[in-house]
Amino acid sequence: MAEALEGFTQTTFEHGGKTRSVFRAGSGPGVVVIHEAPGITPLVAAFGRRVVDAGFTVAMPSLFGEPGRPGNLASYARSFPAACVSREFAALARGRTAPVTDWLRALARSLHEGRGGSGIGVVGMCFTGGFGLGMMLDPSVTAPVLSQPSLPLGLTRSHRRDLHLAPADVETVRRRAVEEGCAVLGLRFTHDKLSPPERFARLRELLGDAFIAVEIDSSPGNPHGIPRNAHSVLTEHFVDEPGHPTSAALDRVLAHLVDRLQA
Repeated sequence: MAEALEGFTQTTFEHGGKTRSVFRAGSGPGVVVIHEAPGITPLVAAFGRRVVDAGFTVAMPSLFGEPGRPGNLASYARSFPAACVSREFAALARGRTAPVTDWLRALARSLHEGRGGSGIGVVGMCFTGGFGLGMMLDPSVTAPVLSQPSLPLGLTRSHRRDLHLAPADVETVRRRAVEEGCAVLGLRFTHDKLSPPERFARLRELLGDAFIAVEIDSSPGNPHGIPRNAHSVLTEHFVDEPGHPTSAALDRVLAHLVDRLQA
């Protein structure tokens, strides 16, 4: 498991009485990479290295799970149920901003103070995919990326349209994106039920052209053979081949970070 995190230095960060491990690497403007379930897997770390190689300082906080452990059924069984019932993540709550984003905003501010530049990038995935919206409440976050945002879990149509934000925070996100130019990039597979199309439709309604949607065809018979149940755009279902839609999505993420943070 240590090999999976080779090149990263394990540190800690404390805010609001909560201390968590944070894995850091690279130089340049800061990007907070927030892992998906079941934790910082080798595939999440590999994505982090790609961001480092693009010229950024990456901070990967460990919110749950065992860092470096592969994403298998056993690791999901250990971490996912606990995360679902945690008050910090509010996995089932509509109209509520996940409390853990307060800690993540503090991490972003600290990273920005240490690295300088125009702002901080954020890449959330799956369970944490929408956290970039909650982190936009802090002005240090200027390049949010939502990869297959899955919370709140889509139990009803209202859940599927929900942005995991309190009403006042929805307005702050709209203002920052539309009026201040903090564009939001979103990624998902077209047939992904965990990251439903209703959520992207709501983002389009709210943000208009300030929401950049990358939706990858996962319909039966699609030309790239992407499975209908594909979910993780940048990790589990990422294919590192020129011309593959997930490789193009990675390029779009890196371009978004460069445009917003290195210009």
